[in-house]
Amino acid sequence: MKFYLFILVFFLLNPIIAQTDTIAHKKLKLTGDFRFRIEQDWNSRNQNGIKREDRSRLRYRFRFGLNYSIGKHSSFGGRLRSGNINDQQGPHITLGGNQGEFELVSIGLEKLFYQYKRKKIEVWIGKNSIPLMKLNEIFWNDNVFPEGVGIKYNGRLKKQKLLDGISFSTGHFVIKSKNKNFWNDSYLQIVQFNTSFKERIKIFPGFYHFKRIGNYPDNKHTFEIDYSIFHLGSQIIVDKKRKIKVGVEFYNNFQNYSRIDSIPDDLKNETIGIVLSAAYGGMKNKGDWLFYISYANIQKYSIVDYFAQNDWSRWDYSSVGASGSRISNFHGVELKIGYAIKENFNLNLRTYFVEQLVKVGRFKENGSRARLDLNIGF
Repeated sequence: MKFYLFILVFFLLNPIIAQTDTIAHKKLKLTGDFRFRIEQDWNSRNQNGIKREDRSRLRYRFRFGLNYSIGKHSSFGGRLRSGNINDQQGPHITLGGNQGEFELVSIGLEKLFYQYKRKKIEVWIGKNSIPLMKLNEIFWNDNVFPEGVGIKYNGRLKKQKLLDGISFSTGHFVIKSKNKNFWNDSYLQIVQFNTSFKERIKIFPGFYHFKRIGNYPDNKHTFEIDYSIFHLGSQIIVDKKRKIKVGVEFYNNFQNYSRIDSIPDDLKNETIGIVLSAAYGGMKNKGDWLFYISYANIQKYSIVDYFAQNDWSRWDYSSVGASGSRISNFHGVELKIGYAIKENFNLNLRTYFVEQLVKVGRFKENGSRARLDLNIGF
């Protein structure tokens, strides 16, 4: 008798359970991606004039994220990533590069946030993507996720024939808590406006204030300074059908370092950065090709280098026992060719040639690098 009662209850409750499970699946969104990379470094010289040995590496990266909706406007999310958890710039793992033989892969949380979206406004708290419009990673690495509060407003101008719309982004992010009052922390504050003209010209000026930033990352610093960076970004869509675009980004750090004895005299006025780029095509749909070229001239204090890209060279802070790249005080060229095998499945070949702007040793550093990436995502 108990068996028949169980069967009856099961069939009565099964539609309810199935419906609840369907609702839960609609609220939950899963994402992930995998990258396999072949990398070659050559023609690299350090500041003492000693040639670095050429280096070949096989590398990979894995990321897995989720986002769960709470009602119509709220959600929380997070994402796991592979790689050294002490290096915010680099989620990639070198095959055979561990301390032990076939050692287990390190996994860390790179995102963890609560988000509120309603009509034109987005607000998040926690650890998430920085709410900035940018054409490249020269100023901010896509793998670096700040901790704090981010706010973005997106608006459309219906009565304007010239302007398509305008957006506003701001945020306060804690870089290092000093266990004192909030204003004693190391922090980053941002504000950026973004607008477009007839869907062809994009302009996005911004101002970024870094407070009490160490000259080296990972608490290895010997002194701290402030950065007050004005950023003017722009992009022109020359041909929509052929997807031809050109871009210009300009950075100017307004801080005066003339009285800071810890900074070498040759670097005290190195506060300007510029990036020029041109692109043809894209990699959104199956069979798409992308051709891209850029030139960067980035003076030492025009950016905070250990929050920026780590693609262009093998310069890093390992000499002071810190993780992270120190790719500023350089000029160079990036060449890129990409091919979409299908949607979210592509090949990307990038080549870099860099040279130091102001030598800090006997010789200017330089280097060349090539990377071939196979990217798969869902």
